[in-house]
Amino acid sequence: MWPQFLRRIMKDPRARDETGRATRFLTVHMYLVAISVTLGVAVAVVGVRTMFA
Repeated sequence: MWPQFLRRIMKDPRARDETGRATRFLTVHMYLVAISVTLGVAVAVVGVRTMFA
């Protein structure tokens, strides 16, 4: 899900300004994806550790 979402965000015209620099729109969405993936990995690690505890 996240790779497709990220591809759409990167192609969105609001992602870059006239000079090609990343806008706040892109930055915020990149942080949201990073936080979500990090939390997902953390939950997976906790789940695996509890299965083998």
